[in-house]
Amino acid sequence: MQEKRPLVEALEKFHNQKGISFHVPGHKHGLLSNLPNTIKKTMQYDLTELSGLDDYHHPEEAIKEAESLLAAVYNTRKSFFLVNGTTVGNLAMIYAACHFGEQIIVQRNAHKSIFHAIELVGVEPVFVTPQWDERTKTASYVSLEVIQEAIRQYPNAKAVVLTYPSYYGVASSDLKNIVQFCHTSNIPVLVDEAHGAHFGVHRGFPMSALAYGADVVVQSAHKTLPALTMGSFIHVNSTLIDADRINKYLRMLQSSSPSYLLLASLDDARSYVERYNEVDFKQFIERRRMFISGLKSIPLLEVVEVEDPLKMLIRIGKYSGFQVQKVLEAQNVYVELADVHQVLFILPLLKVEHEFPFAEIRKRIKYAADELRKEIPNSPSGIQLKTQYSLTTLHMGVGELSEKRGEWIPYVRSIGRIAKGMVIPYPPGIPLIIAGEKITVTMLTELEEWMEKGAVFQGEHRLGEKLIYVVED
Repeated sequence: MQEKRPLVEALEKFHNQKGISFHVPGHKHGLLSNLPNTIKKTMQYDLTELSGLDDYHHPEEAIKEAESLLAAVYNTRKSFFLVNGTTVGNLAMIYAACHFGEQIIVQRNAHKSIFHAIELVGVEPVFVTPQWDERTKTASYVSLEVIQEAIRQYPNAKAVVLTYPSYYGVASSDLKNIVQFCHTSNIPVLVDEAHGAHFGVHRGFPMSALAYGADVVVQSAHKTLPALTMGSFIHVNSTLIDADRINKYLRMLQSSSPSYLLLASLDDARSYVERYNEVDFKQFIERRRMFISGLKSIPLLEVVEVEDPLKMLIRIGKYSGFQVQKVLEAQNVYVELADVHQVLFILPLLKVEHEFPFAEIRKRIKYAADELRKEIPNSPSGIQLKTQYSLTTLHMGVGELSEKRGEWIPYVRSIGRIAKGMVIPYPPGIPLIIAGEKITVTMLTELEEWMEKGAVFQGEHRLGEKLIYVVED
């Protein structure tokens, strides 16, 4: 039986009235659009805040009911739909927790949106180094001991900002003890749970940060649930952070013309979570097991499993992840990301009624692996690239940095200089160099590793000319 979806139902009811549009948007139900017909059909539902469709920034009807159902499913005090992605949730929670000049404790391998929030709010970050996870060959989670030391050294910190799970699906139950410890000092824990909207759907998945007591949690519904891109949730479950303050910044930071297609997809994704059951999970796990078993029979191919069953890593011999990605895409198999070691797969959160062509995919991957063996491996260096210190701060604060002039210099001569801009391998969108940090040998070694293997970068850089942006001497 279909659970209630108040926003979907309101949108469908309005559409069926066949109203005449003398309002925005200007495509007039798709009439004026020259897009392909399959896209134009969806534009009939691309509406605005009309009678019967509620007001996104002051909900009293369908949107209010849908968000109340969301809070009930995730067991929170208050939850909101986001139409500007998890990015706007990360911005809002930091604005709500901190003021200009205050200190916050931040996981060093956070998403770029966290660092943008730090810059916009003007807070002073204390970076905590995550553990190195040898299985995935990535930085993963921050230990309780590191958080305890950070709070001992910086007792006036206004919040702890963590990423859980990691982009690669590593999820540590240390989070429960971290939240409890922070709360003894009345410090709220803010969690970017972009890749964990499905946590709590079934006990076979890791627990959500909400279940561990985190104060504010932001989830990308579009990453693992059936929501449109940019659709996210933010949950407030705290006595330390005021939900009204979160809502204030959401109204300021989000569009005043929200997409009702996005909102409806979030209502539907919430319903999907509510209806996911034991039979669905058991069949998903069995199909996943058979798929992985088939992949492991391919010569040289290694499958790395992690805590999140939706994530898995594939490595092929001594080939870099970028080489693996290229041959897979030649077979129309598109992965979430590649790094120097591997590619990351995000599996679909299937229900019993869904078909997915695992056998065909396995055949394509085998063909790609056979083609790859004709190439020369571009294997990783084997260097384990880890930050040496558990706690670091910016060598130049956000306010001072904004007043300084910058200059472009060869990156090989940048050791010891202060970065003026960020350098971000994307995906995953985790900054390698942060504006205000002093550039180290380790940073440049990792930068060259990414460049050699063919990574794409965002941020302020001219790496094609081998130049990097630093504070002028």
